[in-house]
Amino acid sequence: MAHMKSAIKRMRTSRLANMRNRARTSELKTIEKKFRAAVEAADVATATDLAKTFASRLDKAAKAGTIHANRAANKKSQADKLLATLSAAN
Repeated sequence: MAHMKSAIKRMRTSRLANMRNRARTSELKTIEKKFRAAVEAADVATATDLAKTFASRLDKAAKAGTIHANRAANKKSQADKLLATLSAAN
């Protein structure tokens, strides 16, 4: 256990940041699962809406430093590819 006041504060802020990051990451995973499910079900309208939301949340998470910017770009690219294949099929 930390003894110095600054170390105690740092532990507190680290714990809060960890909780915030976990919540953001969990939200991203949930949106991605819903998006992939919509693509599997060939629901173009829902998939398009979820892809837009997913891209926005990825950008916000990357900006906050929760995930790396390259990971966000890769995930957005994957989502766009899936959406393009879905649109081409219909």
